[in-house]
Amino acid sequence: MIRTVESQPAASAPVLAAYSYCETVTGQQARNFAYGIRLLPTPKRRAMSALYAFSRRVDDIGDGPLPQDVKVARLEEARTLLTRIREGAVEEDDTDPVAVALSHAATHFPIPLGGLDELIDGVQMDLRGETYETWDDLKVYCRCVAGAIGRLSLGVFGTEPGARGVERASEYADTLGLALQLTNILRDVREDAENGRTYLPADDLVKFGCSDGFAGPTPPQGSDFDGLVHFEVRRARALFAEGYRLLPMLDRRSGACVAAMAGIYRRLLDRIERDPEAVLRGRVSLPGREKAYVAVRGLSGLDTRHVSRRTVGGRA
Repeated sequence: MIRTVESQPAASAPVLAAYSYCETVTGQQARNFAYGIRLLPTPKRRAMSALYAFSRRVDDIGDGPLPQDVKVARLEEARTLLTRIREGAVEEDDTDPVAVALSHAATHFPIPLGGLDELIDGVQMDLRGETYETWDDLKVYCRCVAGAIGRLSLGVFGTEPGARGVERASEYADTLGLALQLTNILRDVREDAENGRTYLPADDLVKFGCSDGFAGPTPPQGSDFDGLVHFEVRRARALFAEGYRLLPMLDRRSGACVAAMAGIYRRLLDRIERDPEAVLRGRVSLPGREKAYVAVRGLSGLDTRHVSRRTVGGRA
């Protein structure tokens, strides 16, 4: 069972400044993520911001304009930083605010920092230009860049004492990460193609006549692009259904945070399903009022109660 402590000693001024920096990065760079974590109590919100800021740094190395050899070196520097954090070697007056905040968070929450090593592994896969023949192949990548984030987040959230099936909480957090990442892949299919990346499994692309890729605002000639998208949407929905079993294992505000973030992506999935070709014309997003509704729904506990009823009833 993963437990966390809500009450913590007051943080020092340097630590508070470091957390403030991470929260600013999160608010500016990850609006969907920031929408969810604002529902958390302050210590958990700060810890999640520290996790995001480090993850953002790693992602930016992979997606940035630096030469390949420099990117490889920067990723190794990130690994070295993780080692320093594990060893408690980051001082509160360190000049790197992300290091200070993440080190403080790892001291007060049982965060499995190895998940951040997995994230670095996933970005290295991007640098190597790896493609994925099957869904099982793609799952390896998704577990590195998203499933690991789910497991890291669970270290901050903790689980409720006596929660049913809690021994599978980490598995459900991982699966929810896969659902979010597959939704991201569908949303960004055109943008990724323009950057020379293809994430959808090659055997799915062949099945639906889409092996020529997605370089333009219209599907490949003669393809069943709508069929491909609907196929992947069904896969993502199954992952969401499995991952949502995590909700009854969390306290109210942590559950609200997860329900809000996952709910935003499920609604993105709905939009993509209704108009598959929209992902070729631009980035699909939700208006602020719809995100607010999802946040309120999560805070109400409606999704958690729904999942609890289905679990007790024995339905998947």
